[in-house]
Amino acid sequence: MQKFTVHKGLVAPMDRANVDTDALIPKQFLKSIRKTGFGANLFDAWRYLDAGFPGQDPASRRINPDFVLNQPRYAGASVLLARENFGCGSSREHAPWALDQYGFRAIIAPSYADIFFNNSFKNGLLPIVLDEAHVDKLFDEVAAFPGYSLTIDLERQVIVKAQGDELPFDVQAFRKYCLLNGFDDIGLTLRQSDKIRAFESKRLTEKPWLASVLPVASPL
Repeated sequence: MQKFTVHKGLVAPMDRANVDTDALIPKQFLKSIRKTGFGANLFDAWRYLDAGFPGQDPASRRINPDFVLNQPRYAGASVLLARENFGCGSSREHAPWALDQYGFRAIIAPSYADIFFNNSFKNGLLPIVLDEAHVDKLFDEVAAFPGYSLTIDLERQVIVKAQGDELPFDVQAFRKYCLLNGFDDIGLTLRQSDKIRAFESKRLTEKPWLASVLPVASPL
């Protein structure tokens, strides 16, 4: 998982409340057995004027020019500004995958659906909670200033505006530790590989008959 320390990025506004995970990545794209390739279909039903299907060449699609992410001023955006209850709906982990693979590193919103919030941290996305008044002001500033960017300093837990103003945010200590170091659940487990190997060796020494009834694990 990619580390998140300090990130400066162009901000794109998603001025809709209750954006659900089917809007983030529609159900037909969940058939893939891979964990990659979902960025092209983020917000698929809103980004395109034709119906999308897995394996389709994005270059062949009809773009919706009115959708925010298709507007030239937001090309390359990596910070998503959103409204309340972002990521509601089903628990599909494909939603943070699609956001990450599109190029977003952080989301700023007043609130999130719980499962989406947790899945985001596990996949290297930083979902930041700010109160509605601050989010409203950010929406106004994004609309007023083309090229509007923010710097997000996770270590200091602040959002830094271009003029230097800072907005503090909270993040749970363990989640912060994992993002700063780029540890997903697998990465955290692999840090204990020496202990796991020692346990397996000791177990087979004490109970050698297990070797004939259990599959041999791949070395860590």
